[in-house]
Amino acid sequence: MNDKLHLTPDDQFPEDLENVSDNELQVLDSRIQRQLDHEMVVDGESDPETEFRHYELDEEFSDRDKR
Repeated sequence: MNDKLHLTPDDQFPEDLENVSDNELQVLDSRIQRQLDHEMVVDGESDPETEFRHYELDEEFSDRDKR
């Protein structure tokens, strides 16, 4: 596992979140949230790629909650 606490838009992101374990999904979510926070503080806005990843994670969590 990567030791970084955030996931930049240039870092790799899984193409298919369905194949990611629940624990790994939670770690990805935490890293994306930290990146969003960082972008807001440093840039005053979030990167579209980070926003998209955040949305994708939310959708996957919602889908898993329905199962």
